[in-house]
Amino acid sequence: MSRVTKNEKAVLAKFDLSKQYELPQACEILKEVTYTKFDATVELVANLGVDPRKANQMIRGVVSLPNGTGKVTRVLVLCTPDKEAEAKEAGAEYAGLDEYIDKIKGGWVDVDVIICTPSVMGKVGPIGRILGPRGLMPNPKTGTVTMDIANAVKDVKAGKIDFKVDKTGIIHTGVGKASFTSQQIGENISAVMAAIIKLKPQSLKGTYLKSAFICSTMSPSIQLNVKSFTNSSAE
Repeated sequence: MSRVTKNEKAVLAKFDLSKQYELPQACEILKEVTYTKFDATVELVANLGVDPRKANQMIRGVVSLPNGTGKVTRVLVLCTPDKEAEAKEAGAEYAGLDEYIDKIKGGWVDVDVIICTPSVMGKVGPIGRILGPRGLMPNPKTGTVTMDIANAVKDVKAGKIDFKVDKTGIIHTGVGKASFTSQQIGENISAVMAAIIKLKPQSLKGTYLKSAFICSTMSPSIQLNVKSFTNSSAE
């Protein structure tokens, strides 16, 4: 059995692992129990009562975090030459087509988001087996397949994220940085939770939002009171 360190004891003394906390208090606790020397990522984990194997229960969405993600998002735009300047002016780190497709085939995926125009999807499709497992495959549902390249890049740079339920019914996504104020963290979490709740399948029976936790890199998880995010009609 592993020993509990002095730091871990101090952290666990600040809150009750078995208790559900209202969001403002949970965010304050999170700030207190984050002790990493680097700017840790704040993460939200939501357990949903859905069966992702059913098409109508595959929860996926996008949301713009009001306070951004707190990190530099590296964007690659796969497009024809006439769109490259637009992409670069909007803030994309990389823009092009064939040369980047070849680089990806060779193992290069040093980006956070890939955006493309509909006209190049025929070339992007074959590298889906590489991009898909990394969550990088452009998708019209997340706004990453579009002709409006400039706004798509700006949205991503400003804090637009996409989330997707995994095969176990859990959504796991970053919602900011530990250097944010507790209010900023709370506002970002509220935005994501509102988007998740809005996507509740109409045909679903039983509890949709089972539980939710927040944590930062290497911190313990703090359980949220999910009832504060829902009303009687949402359950």
